[in-house]
Amino acid sequence: MVAPRVVVVALWTLAAAPAAAQTTPYVPPAGDRWERRPPARAGFDSVALAKAVEFARNSDNGWPLDLGIQIRAQTAREPYPAVVGPVKDRALSNGIIVKGGYLVAEWGNTSQVDMTFSVAKSYLSAVAGLAVDRGLIPDVNAPEGALIRDGGFDSPQNARITWHMHLNQTSEWEGTLWGKPDVADRRLGYDRRLQEPGTVWEYNDVRVNRLALSLLRLFGRPLPDVFRESIADPIGMSDTWRWHGYFSANTDIGGTIMPSVSGGGHWGGGFWASTRDHARFGLLFLRRGEWGGRRILSEKWLDLSTTPTPLRPVYGYMWWLNTERRQYPAASARSFFALGSGGNVIWIDPEHDTVVVTRWFDLGRLNEFMRLVTAAHRD
Repeated sequence: MVAPRVVVVALWTLAAAPAAAQTTPYVPPAGDRWERRPPARAGFDSVALAKAVEFARNSDNGWPLDLGIQIRAQTAREPYPAVVGPVKDRALSNGIIVKGGYLVAEWGNTSQVDMTFSVAKSYLSAVAGLAVDRGLIPDVNAPEGALIRDGGFDSPQNARITWHMHLNQTSEWEGTLWGKPDVADRRLGYDRRLQEPGTVWEYNDVRVNRLALSLLRLFGRPLPDVFRESIADPIGMSDTWRWHGYFSANTDIGGTIMPSVSGGGHWGGGFWASTRDHARFGLLFLRRGEWGGRRILSEKWLDLSTTPTPLRPVYGYMWWLNTERRQYPAASARSFFALGSGGNVIWIDPEHDTVVVTRWFDLGRLNEFMRLVTAAHRD
């Protein structure tokens, strides 16, 4: 009686295995063994996609390869222009197109590790998502200072700031961090009067860096270690990426001096990675936080991250949105983006099951590139 039961179980297992494999969307294994698919098989018009790729090849932004020159030129008119973090030379324009998880097109040097500027903010958002998913942040609408008691939220202005405000850049946080006062990046006016937290949207790297420090205190570990263990390694990112802070951005956490990362390369530092690694990160978000059947980030967090901020409907939790196609008219309204200075872009398009990464792209030509890619879809 036992033998037939074993046989039946074995046959059921063999029969079920192919069906299970079909229900798990393809993700590339770790390393460079990323399965390629011809454009036509992936659902593109081959000629139209080749036109889009050729357009991209000819869309380098023209920045000097020495990014120190570019950064100093961009910050020259700021009240606190000093570069205070590491900088590296860049590659030429390059990119990658992934559809259905498969590599469909690739141009330029996609393996070089480069600065990404504000693309780093979307990586920081992902780490915040880990904190929410683990209960380290029980309520994003609670005051940040209730959990972070390092003096940064003691003032009447800062005491009212919630995690939600910090994540969608409406915090109006006031203070100095790593030698940079928040006024150093008040893009709505260096001498403007601060308003009630939650009532003004302003892109401000000092405030983003303050969020990074708060997350460091929550985890009690350097954020690159948290990201590597919980996201980068599970999705097969290479070991070449780096996440830098400023030279002075070190603080005592439980008796150990730890670095605090920056959420951009405005004054140097930030998240440095290859185009291929960015594509994996984008694919994780296209897959709604799941990778090969393993849950990395909750769908709840994905929804929070991509909910429009009323004061800035094209912005979520450090992801740019295409609400009503206001950001890039040529892309689908469901698209969302990690955007960094210099044409560093991770474009996630759930409508077409596509991730596109561009590096050092002329931003004035980006919408036309998106039009060409979108037009090349046959589905």
